[in-house]
Amino acid sequence: MKSLLSLSALLLVLHSCGENKSAPPKEVKQYTIEQFYKNKRTGAGLWSENEQRLLVHSDVSGIFNLYEIDLANGNMIPLSQSTTESFFAVDYVPGTNFVMYTADKGGDENDHLYLLKPDGSSQDLTPGAKEKAGFAGWTKDKKAFYYTSNVRNPQFFDVYKMEVGVWKPVMVYQNNDGYNVDAISKYGDYLALSQSITTSENRLFLYDLKNKQLKEISEAGKPGSHGASGFSADGKSFYYTTDVDKEFAYLVRYDLASGARQTAYETNWDVMFSEESENGKYLLIGINEDGKNKLLIRDAQGKDVTFPAIPDGDIMAVNISPSEKKMRLTVGTSKSPNDLYAYDFDTKELKRLTTNLNPEINADDLAAAEIVRYKSFDGQEIPAIYYKPLAATAGNKAPALVWVHGGPGGQSRVGYSAFIQYLVNHGYAVLAVNNRGSSGYGKTFYKMDDRNHGEKDLQDCIYGKKYLQSLDYIDKDRIGIIGGSYGGYMTMAAMAFQPDEFKVGVNIFGVTNWLRTLKSVPPYWESFRKALYAELGDPFTADSVRLHNISPLFHAKNIKNPVMVLQGANDPRVLQVESDEIVAAMKANNIPVEYVVFPDEGHGFVKKENEIKGYGDVLTFLDKYLKAAPPVTQ
Repeated sequence: MKSLLSLSALLLVLHSCGENKSAPPKEVKQYTIEQFYKNKRTGAGLWSENEQRLLVHSDVSGIFNLYEIDLANGNMIPLSQSTTESFFAVDYVPGTNFVMYTADKGGDENDHLYLLKPDGSSQDLTPGAKEKAGFAGWTKDKKAFYYTSNVRNPQFFDVYKMEVGVWKPVMVYQNNDGYNVDAISKYGDYLALSQSITTSENRLFLYDLKNKQLKEISEAGKPGSHGASGFSADGKSFYYTTDVDKEFAYLVRYDLASGARQTAYETNWDVMFSEESENGKYLLIGINEDGKNKLLIRDAQGKDVTFPAIPDGDIMAVNISPSEKKMRLTVGTSKSPNDLYAYDFDTKELKRLTTNLNPEINADDLAAAEIVRYKSFDGQEIPAIYYKPLAATAGNKAPALVWVHGGPGGQSRVGYSAFIQYLVNHGYAVLAVNNRGSSGYGKTFYKMDDRNHGEKDLQDCIYGKKYLQSLDYIDKDRIGIIGGSYGGYMTMAAMAFQPDEFKVGVNIFGVTNWLRTLKSVPPYWESFRKALYAELGDPFTADSVRLHNISPLFHAKNIKNPVMVLQGANDPRVLQVESDEIVAAMKANNIPVEYVVFPDEGHGFVKKENEIKGYGDVLTFLDKYLKAAPPVTQ
């Protein structure tokens, strides 16, 4: 399936072109890249056994380390002091004074599970040299946990059980058929497995661990997307989402004993997930509502539970405590990073635990994200998230960037991005397009880019540029394109296939040679590989002709305008050679190109010093080639 909650729906805003040309620009304080990355990022938020502390990870040290937040006073107490690799919290280990976390090596994505001990030492629980492991949940009695690992076969993930204190893996399911392992019952009786058919269709199964029997849950003759959403607290039901017979995904409750199905929730947006609290007192339902998160909480009687609204808040994650008396909320806005809150169901008190926006930055100097829509070349309506520089007016025109998300099948969403806010704060309008093929807008829209990547979806980006040109405060001749991963591919496709459209391109670890990328997918993508080939093309077949034709590397001679490329040396998805070759090709053609490689990053940058260096260099590049310099002519 393709990659990838508001308290009230966001109004759709269409920008007017009727700016008052005599209006003076608003005075906005500009901030440095260092100030933007003095923001903190705080994630996780797991409850201690006495529910007086939360386990989190934060990059306040420059990379992610482990901390505890004391709920009584809000103090954040450091638990780890890593200076090389980021540590991400998994959970407290019940009945011990240990903490479990995950980490890889330099962004290689071979995540291991570790124990952090009180003396600061660590124990690698999954020490295989090329092993990739993932926590899959505690048993009901909390005396053991389940995890997935590809240590036996790099292509497939088996399921293991490890007893607390013994720390020895015991295989409970050997995955010989290449299924995706999606969920496991805490009672240890069922696994939820899926099999990818295409990126928009899969099959869903339940595997009875005791009787070794596999039963398909997806219905014959009714193709669609299915997503495991976990087992009920009492172990009697299984929740899943599906879009079978519908445009949007809805939530289904499946009775494990009888096989009866019941629609648990449906709306005119995708249901993203559901989760029952420890003893089933509450059911959480997350909805992707027009690029923003919406959260519903229902009690055991099916009644909605009210909780305080956070102004402009976008609820990104929730964790109800084991006693079901408290709830941790992770909430962000387009003008502020995610912060953690604690809510008490009995007292109705909502307590803010973090303030992650750098206090040197005034949020009033930042741009609020707005949802806009525009028509593409064929009349198809394209949704986008728009950030307008506060100082832009018809008399003070701003340069602009079309921003393309990763994927294929990702989604630009309302939320905080230090990088985007940095660019907007320095005078660049940013239009984050959700081109056809993006998730969140129904399965018809989702499938529209299948087998035409670099064509119709690229036109959506070009028509995003035309939308920007319709705004009288945008400098129509100074519009560039930027994106990461698949968005990096779209950037290079624009520069190679539509070389007169964008004045500059910023490619952040983007695919430039689909033949190599699709042949070299990581081994642990094996269960997804055929689905990826079904959408993009099989490089080992006649599809290779089209894949060659849409790969920017083989058309680099067409590129005429400046490009910047950023790459992680340890990226297992888009290999560094992809960026090396496109950069070399552009340099051979005397195209202005700047290239930044980080030796300690993978597919996405997590170290603050690297983000400051890379994204600061992006602004310097844009100021030189888009804002200040005249258009490059050949």
